[in-house]
Amino acid sequence: MRYDTFLDEVLVKVKTYLAEDGTLASSRDSKSLAKTSDLKLPLEGSDLSSILVDIDDYLQKCVKTNHPNFMNPLWGGLNIAALAGEIIATLTNTSMYTFELAPLASLIERSILERMCEMVGFSNGGGTLTTGGSNGNMLGMLCARSRGEPLSQRRGIDGTKLAVYVSAESHYSVEMSANVLGIGLDNVIKVGCDDDGRMRPDKLVEEIERSIAEGQRPICVIATSGTTVRGAFDPLVELSEICHKNEIWLHVDAAWGGSCLFSIEHAKLMAGVELADSVCWDAHKLMGVPLICSAFLIKDLSLLRKVCSHGDAAHYLFHDETESDDLGRLSLQCGRRNDALKLFFAWRERGDSGWAKMVDGYMELAGHLESLVVEDPQLELMSSRQWTNVCFRFKAEEEEDASELNTEIRERLMQKGNYMISRSNIGEDVILRPVIANPGVTKESLEGLVAEVIAHGEDARRGIPSA
Repeated sequence: MRYDTFLDEVLVKVKTYLAEDGTLASSRDSKSLAKTSDLKLPLEGSDLSSILVDIDDYLQKCVKTNHPNFMNPLWGGLNIAALAGEIIATLTNTSMYTFELAPLASLIERSILERMCEMVGFSNGGGTLTTGGSNGNMLGMLCARSRGEPLSQRRGIDGTKLAVYVSAESHYSVEMSANVLGIGLDNVIKVGCDDDGRMRPDKLVEEIERSIAEGQRPICVIATSGTTVRGAFDPLVELSEICHKNEIWLHVDAAWGGSCLFSIEHAKLMAGVELADSVCWDAHKLMGVPLICSAFLIKDLSLLRKVCSHGDAAHYLFHDETESDDLGRLSLQCGRRNDALKLFFAWRERGDSGWAKMVDGYMELAGHLESLVVEDPQLELMSSRQWTNVCFRFKAEEEEDASELNTEIRERLMQKGNYMISRSNIGEDVILRPVIANPGVTKESLEGLVAEVIAHGEDARRGIPSA
């Protein structure tokens, strides 16, 4: 098959996939899926026409993350302009380590990072695109380690002497970072939260004082703007005052909540972010850019350049005359794909006002779902809502275990395949956590979700088997 004919057929399949509503996901366990799928890698390759069959099989069995009832992770849907950027980035197969190999792509990435720095208030800052919020949090902690222990890059560290502070509801990537950087899990201190899931400044002060009394050196506080479960925003102004007083690096994990900065009404959720030292922000979450597209932003770009300076030894890549233009000098990665292009295309299509409208629209939908929960006597809200996370559960009767009941409801949702939402925990309570991060979600799809949760709850209570 000619490659142009093949590509024409692929495009038809893409357009058909986008036009279909259908079932969000068919329920299969891994064993049955493996039995019904051809996963063999042949000794002799086949014609491109066989790949069309593989594409059909994959599209039939994948989770349709652009479906209006997909509300499980902190991302979803599809931005067509960004899809075009993804295709062109793959077509041109650029790596972002040098300006020589990625001339326009380097300028595009720098332009995006400058704009994002403006939005967070880092007027002279910079950054890099990363593999995600986990990597961004690690970069923030690495910069904090470098400032707190200037010789650590050359000599290594004794992690038992350092302390890092996060909210009790922070993302697990902070612990991963502590493991990778030699700080150690035991030295990541979980700070107590208020009833809304936000880090308590008074508890942070207590933990810092305790660490110092025990001979540790506090080097970093990681605040969260948009926690994974509740969507809570830590109080950045108060936390920054504590950090500056104690000469502690303040990193803000805004992977989920950073997009609030587009909205005039909701930007206040991150009031004080300009007082931080570094920020991570995922464009592949609420902004809907295809995975992966994430930014790490830093107020002092020279420090990021310093912690990534091991690349300077790569004489086969980097040359003195292009030092200011080579983005590889600001990254822990060597080979790095062009993730800037899809965000650039999406931003050009939407503009700041388009992103703002999207954020406000998602918040309106989340408010609608919240009201549906509050108004129904069979449901209960399990946390206040700050962002587009809505945490609720089906009410249990006196003799029932609420966590078991809601676990069963979620299993029935998954088996039926009409809706996909997350099952999470707040304390010891199992809760249902849909999030609005998908442009396909409507008030009607939210109303359908609530109706199906109630129907499954009533059937589970009566012992009626799942259909």
